[in-house]
Amino acid sequence: MAGILIRSTAFNDHDLMPDRFSRDGGNLSPPLAWSGVPESATELVLLVEDPDAGREPFLHWLVTGIDPASQGTDEGQLPGGGREWTNGYGSPGWGGPHPPKNDDPHRYFFRLYAVDKPLALPTNPGAQDIHRAVEDIELASANMVGTFAR
Repeated sequence: MAGILIRSTAFNDHDLMPDRFSRDGGNLSPPLAWSGVPESATELVLLVEDPDAGREPFLHWLVTGIDPASQGTDEGQLPGGGREWTNGYGSPGWGGPHPPKNDDPHRYFFRLYAVDKPLALPTNPGAQDIHRAVEDIELASANMVGTFAR
C-alpha cells in the first residue's frame, strides 16, 4: 500500500503539542499538511485519537469527505470539503487534548486515510468504527503523533 506523508508546522512527530491546541488552552485544531495522495482516491478521512485514554481510544477529531486534491488545513480550520463528526466530548469538530493532571504524556495519533469510496459509519462512530470502516477501502494512509500532558 502506498504512503501519504503528513506533518504539522506547529510540532514534530512524537513531540509535545503546543498548549493552544489543548481543550484548556484555546482548543484550536493544529495546522496539517499532506502529500502523496493517490490519484484514485475519492476522499480523505482524518482521524485523531488518544489510545492512552482508557480501554477504548478517545476520539478527538473525525473529518470525512475531505477533498483528495487538498494539501492540508490551516490552524483552527476544517479541511476542504470535510464533514466534522461528534468527538468523544459529545460536540462536533476538534476536541483538544485534556488528559488527567499528572498523567504521563498521552499520545495523539493523527491518521489520514485515502479511500476509494465513502465510509459506512454508525451515527456516533468511535475510533474503532473508523478503523473497521477503512479496512477494505484504504488506498494509502499517513500517521503522525503529538504528545500532551497537563
